[in-house]
Amino acid sequence: MGRPSEVRVRVPGSSANLGPGFDSLGLALGLYDDVEVSVAAEGIEVEVVGEGAGRVPCDEAHLVVRAMRAAWAVVGDPPPGIRMRCRNAIPHSRGLGSSAAAAVAGAVAAVVLSGRDPELERDTVLQVTAAMEGHADNAAASLFGGFVVAWETAGNMSERFRAVRLDVHPGIRPVALVAGVESLTSTTRGLLPERVPLRDAAFTGSRAALAVLAFTERPDLLLPATEDRLHQGYRRPAYPESAGLMDALRSRGIPAAISGAGPSVLALTADGTLPDDLDLHGFTAVALPVDSDGARVEMG
Repeated sequence: MGRPSEVRVRVPGSSANLGPGFDSLGLALGLYDDVEVSVAAEGIEVEVVGEGAGRVPCDEAHLVVRAMRAAWAVVGDPPPGIRMRCRNAIPHSRGLGSSAAAAVAGAVAAVVLSGRDPELERDTVLQVTAAMEGHADNAAASLFGGFVVAWETAGNMSERFRAVRLDVHPGIRPVALVAGVESLTSTTRGLLPERVPLRDAAFTGSRAALAVLAFTERPDLLLPATEDRLHQGYRRPAYPESAGLMDALRSRGIPAAISGAGPSVLALTADGTLPDDLDLHGFTAVALPVDSDGARVEMG
C-alpha cells in the first residue's frame, strides 16, 4: 500500500478481567476515541477534545504520540512531523480501557503512516501496545473487538503477547456503571498479594474457564462465571462504593464485575436495563453495545 498523508483511527474502549480473568479476559465496548493524524514538515502539534482535554499533555508525552514512537521504532519510516487531533469519549482512569485505546490508536496510526497494511501488522500493534500496558487484555479488545482471551509467553520478546478473539453471544447487553471518581491502576495493583490460597486460585481458574463458555455460548452461566477470588476482594478498600454496587447487582441476579482496575462496574444484562430500585449514587449507567470490529482505519 502507498504511504498516506493522513489517517483517522477509531478505537473502542474495553472492560478487562470480567471477574475471574485477571489480565487475561477483555470485552470491547461501543464507546470510542477518534484520532486524526496528518504528516507535517516538522514538529508535533496535539489537540485534545473531550475526555482529558486540558489535563493530558499535548506534546511528546501524550500517550498516543508515545505509542506512535514505539511503533515506529519497530516498523520504521516515521514522518518528519505530525499534527494530531484526539476526540475522546472513553472516560480516563475509570477502568474502561482509555490508556489501551490511546496506545492502540497511536500504534495503528503509525503503522499506516509508514505505508504498511494495518491488517498485516496487527501482531506488531499488539506487541507494542501490550508492552506499554504490561498485559494484553485491554489492548487486544480494543484492537480486535469482541471478547478476547489474552496471555503472555516466555522466550521470544517479539512474540511475548498473544490473544484470541471470540464472538460474544448476542444475548449479552453490557451496561457500564461509570464511576464519578477516578482510580489509578498502579494504586489498585499495589493492594494485590504476591500469593493467594490454593483453593482461591483453583476457584478462580474454574470460573475463568467457565467465563469463556458463558460469554460465547451460555450467557445463563454468567453469574457464576464472573465470580472471583483472585483480585476484587483485595481491592475493595480502594473502591468500597463500587464493590457495594457490584454486590447489589449480583444479589439481584445480575452478573457484574469491577471493570478493569475500577472504579467503574460492568453489568452484563440480557436487555440493557437495570432494576429501578438500584442505588446508583456516584455512578452513571450507560448501556453500551459490544464492539465487534475493534480498531478501524480511514486514510486521507
